[in-house]
Amino acid sequence: MPSRLELFKDVLQVAVESGAERVGRVTGVITGAVRDVTREVGGWASDVFEVVEAAQKAESGKGKAAAETDPD
Repeated sequence: MPSRLELFKDVLQVAVESGAERVGRVTGVITGAVRDVTREVGGWASDVFEVVEAAQKAESGKGKAAAETDPD
């Protein structure tokens, strides 16, 4: 029969292994969430750049059209 010290060691070992496994899983979840949030923010920023670029092109097109139709 194992001694009390050996039983304590086994319980502690299992508890530490379980804790390490849980921390690893939580870390994976957090890493995935950070990756997903970064991807979404990057996609949103790309959309904003496209809208700004389109607005600038539309604005410059208005200036050209006004200059072409202005008889002065």
